[in-house]
Amino acid sequence: METPPEVWLRGPVPGVPDALMPAAHAFLQTLEDAEHAAGDLTVEQLWQTPGGAASVGFHLLHLAGSTGRLLTYARGERLNADQRAALAAEAAPERRSVSDLISQLRVAIEAALAQIRAVPVDTIFEPRTVGRAALPTTVVGLLFHAAEHSQRHAGQLVTTAKIVRAGL
Repeated sequence: METPPEVWLRGPVPGVPDALMPAAHAFLQTLEDAEHAAGDLTVEQLWQTPGGAASVGFHLLHLAGSTGRLLTYARGERLNADQRAALAAEAAPERRSVSDLISQLRVAIEAALAQIRAVPVDTIFEPRTVGRAALPTTVVGLLFHAAEHSQRHAGQLVTTAKIVRAGL
C-alpha cells in the first residue's frame, strides 16, 4: 500500500483562505500523525513515561486543550473556567483511553479548521493578547503558533509511541 504524501502536498483544504492554508495543513497533519502513531496503543502504553518523558496520553490531551486555548485567544476572548480547569488537570491527567483522547483531539482540530475558515483575511493582523500577562501578538500569530505547537507535540507523541511500543 502506497503512503500518501504529507497533507501540505495534497492541495488546498476546502474553504481555507490561501494565507492560512499552512496552519490548516499543519493541524490536519497533526491529527493524521497522532491517529497513526497512537491508535493501537494499550492504556498502559498510552500512559508510560519512558525516561521521564511525557506520555503519549499527555500529548494527546495537551494537543486538544492547548489548541482550544490558543484559538480562544485568537478570537480575542479569555479562557473560561472549564478551560482553566482542563489546563490544571493536564498536570495529573486521568488515565483515559486512546479512542477517547483521539476523539477529543479530532473535535479540537475540526474546531480549529472551522475557525480558520471563518477568519476574514483582512483581520489576521489585528492585535490579540495571551494569558494573564496579556502578552502581545496577532490573530495570525496565534493561529500559526497553535498549528506549529501542534506539530511539535505530534512529533514528540510519535517518538514516544515508538519507544513504548518497542518496550524500551
